[in-house]
Amino acid sequence: MTRPELRPLTSVRGLFAWAVVLYHIRLACLGWLPIGVVQLLAKGYLAVDVFFLLSGFVIWLNYGERLRAPGAAADFLVRRIARVWPLHVAMLIFGAALALLLRATGRQADHFPFALLPLHLAMMQDWGWSNALLWNDPAWSISGEWAAYLLTPLAVLMLPKRRWPSPVLMIAAALPLLLLFALLWAGHGGLGRSISEFGLPRCLAEFACGTMLSELWRRWRGDARIEAGCWAVGLVWLAAWWAGLPETLALPFAFAAMLLGLALGAERPRHPLAGRWIHWLGEISYATYLSHFLLFFAVKLAFVRDAYDAPPALITAYLLLVLLGSALLYHGVERPAQRTILRVWKQARDRSADPCPAKAGAQSCEHSA
Repeated sequence: MTRPELRPLTSVRGLFAWAVVLYHIRLACLGWLPIGVVQLLAKGYLAVDVFFLLSGFVIWLNYGERLRAPGAAADFLVRRIARVWPLHVAMLIFGAALALLLRATGRQADHFPFALLPLHLAMMQDWGWSNALLWNDPAWSISGEWAAYLLTPLAVLMLPKRRWPSPVLMIAAALPLLLLFALLWAGHGGLGRSISEFGLPRCLAEFACGTMLSELWRRWRGDARIEAGCWAVGLVWLAAWWAGLPETLALPFAFAAMLLGLALGAERPRHPLAGRWIHWLGEISYATYLSHFLLFFAVKLAFVRDAYDAPPALITAYLLLVLLGSALLYHGVERPAQRTILRVWKQARDRSADPCPAKAGAQSCEHSA
């Protein structure tokens, strides 16, 4: 059984998915959007760091203990495939349709190289095989997540089953972030620097930190004083970043502290981020995240002549299209495909576990007994 959902964490995922949407369309609004707003939206790429921390937190919370059971690793990986792969493939199909349309009309389709499509289908496109973001650009993070999923069962088996002191867990949470800082600082780059080169370690480091945060949450669950302390620590890191500390050091620590603070208070009655509609945005956030880039590609292809001055009405229509498309993809593709894969997997497990299927004869049943 999975743990009860911490609804504010789901809601936050929706808010940050929309930060990524606005990040990708900001330059199309230069003709009418104040430059200060554009500069603020330009930080939307940092939402992915929250996703990685949050993913590690939720995965470890739900599967960390269960993965020690025999056969649990296969079940875990099938469940992760069912969760992320069908919608990823659906968007690749949409991208392929765009590529064929471009070629049919005599235009370049360099963003959609069919030779690399197998890597994208296998969710391995950001594992160092290519030096550019191609096909559905935001899906690079799904490639990193898939690597983290594959490593999670191994990490569980390698870690001794014992209760670590809280200070040790805090060091274990901080260490991957420090290693990430050292890796990125060597090139004096930001968190979004050279995703094809640094995207995978960025994901793995923050995912690993998130797993340790979930262990700390188990210890400190519902402790209002520690919750307040986490928020205070996060704000201090943000202030340090504002004062000039590199974002590669300050922001992962700020996001980690505030995520833990949010989780510690997530079960509070009438939490402002637990409302129905904002929670729904979180539920469809994966569809929002995966669909918005190619939808904007299609909208620009059809309606935008000046890449830096799309009319406000068109941008508004596009945002509504993303919202509607997210809902349709979630309810019409993501969830049905997930249920189908899990049902087939359960049937396969039941068949392999039953030494005496109903159609077998009584003699074979007695023999197997």
